[in-house]
Amino acid sequence: MVNLAKLDFVALDIAGKNYLTWVVDVKIRLEAWNLAETIKEENNASSQDRAKAMIFIRRHLDEGLKSKYQTVEDPLALWKALRNRYNHQKTVILPRAHYEWTHLRIQDFKSVA
Repeated sequence: MVNLAKLDFVALDIAGKNYLTWVVDVKIRLEAWNLAETIKEENNASSQDRAKAMIFIRRHLDEGLKSKYQTVEDPLALWKALRNRYNHQKTVILPRAHYEWTHLRIQDFKSVA
């Protein structure tokens, strides 16, 4: 079933292609709503705050991911599960992006400072 509600940003793709940007977007939004504590270790967040965070995170997941993690009720547990599944991209993508940025060439210029 298609999520008909307007999303604040693009939902996390099941392949994890947009994981790095999704993580930043979720952290910023949870911080803005004073819910960032819910995805930190040893948090003292209320059950209402955890429920709000869980609703927000699940709303921004691909339907396949929602069904895979439908039994997870704690936002910290879901956050860790998604991190374990997709966080390897930092070690694969980030060094390549840094290399490409440092060796960027535009038209006739040898480099960009």
